[in-house]
Amino acid sequence: MNEFIEKNLALMIVLIVLAVSFGGIVEIVPLMSQKTVTEPIEGLKPLTPLQLTGRDIYIREGCTVCHSQMIRPLRAEVERYGHYSVAGELVYDHPFVFGSKRTGPDLARVGGLYSDDWHRAHLLDPRSVVPGSNMPAYPWLFDTPIDTEVLPKKLTALRAVGVPYTDEDIATAGAGLDGLMEADAVIAYLQQLGTLITERR
Repeated sequence: MNEFIEKNLALMIVLIVLAVSFGGIVEIVPLMSQKTVTEPIEGLKPLTPLQLTGRDIYIREGCTVCHSQMIRPLRAEVERYGHYSVAGELVYDHPFVFGSKRTGPDLARVGGLYSDDWHRAHLLDPRSVVPGSNMPAYPWLFDTPIDTEVLPKKLTALRAVGVPYTDEDIATAGAGLDGLMEADAVIAYLQQLGTLITERR
């Protein structure tokens, strides 16, 4: 039987797909029903419009290519980056920005570690604060105003997938953001990353 399967490529591919699918279902489906995965941790709030804009710019600029946002529960990771990532702190993230490569450090707990001025310098000229860094500079973020027109639509779309934005949040999404640049939004996003878990430790 084994010889027959090994010589029949199409059948072997089908059986491999079935085996991998079954294994995935066995691992993933039980997690979907656990409250620790689907319920937010205590104190979790949706991103503010400014932070949400920063998150979208972070994704647009490809920051996830070099920075992960997922600390695994391994001693070396926890000692370097802080408390391991918890599913309940990510329930409002759409999409998730785990990343998969660490050319730069993991940013899951970067909030509050550096000042806003440090982040500004880092985005404008990374080597001015981290000698030897191979991160590119992002000077255009300091010249590009935040697009406040699209924010109510973003909040409405996120509410449709379970993020608890109120009608008032949506109506006032762009309030107070006039004159702010994309760099301000990215910094606001970075400064909130992981702060809730840090406070709870």
